[in-house]
Amino acid sequence: MRKLKFHEKKLLKKVNFLEWKREGGHREAQVMRRYHVTGRDDYKKYSSLCRMVQKLVNILKQMDPRDPFRVEMTDSLLEKLYNMGVIPTRKSLALCDHLSVSSFCGRRLSTVLVRLKFAEHLKEAVTYIEQGHIRVGPETVTDPAFLVTRNMEDFVTWVDTSKIKRKVLQYNEKLDDYDAMNC
Repeated sequence: MRKLKFHEKKLLKKVNFLEWKREGGHREAQVMRRYHVTGRDDYKKYSSLCRMVQKLVNILKQMDPRDPFRVEMTDSLLEKLYNMGVIPTRKSLALCDHLSVSSFCGRRLSTVLVRLKFAEHLKEAVTYIEQGHIRVGPETVTDPAFLVTRNMEDFVTWVDTSKIKRKVLQYNEKLDDYDAMNC
């Protein structure tokens, strides 16, 4: 490598290679590590969803509060986000204004499995999902980025042929003869 010229050295002193402005600090890496998000694309999609919701909230806030269209759109937005499980209540637009990527990551199937005590750690939950041990409703899900809504949360369970399900039932002494023959 050639020796840098004086003006090049001077320019390099002003640039911080560790923290770029457009990356927003280390928040992205922190969230990806915390929720075991393997693809950066997933983070970008959640981030763009948050931006779109915030833009929509800003547009709604600029409208007249008594406007029937604003009331209808506000209610539908709050209902949609509440049913997704991203916001805790349907009370106000302020909740939507502070929407973050973490709220979407908290609804990923791997995170829901840890919360429902199917797995002890996120990495373990991701492994179970990728190996095909988990189903949501009648379908087996192999994507850890699958978003689980409030309604679907009750239907998360083990696949019938899963060895892990058999071990859990055997440990809890709930394994009956019919299950023992099928597995």
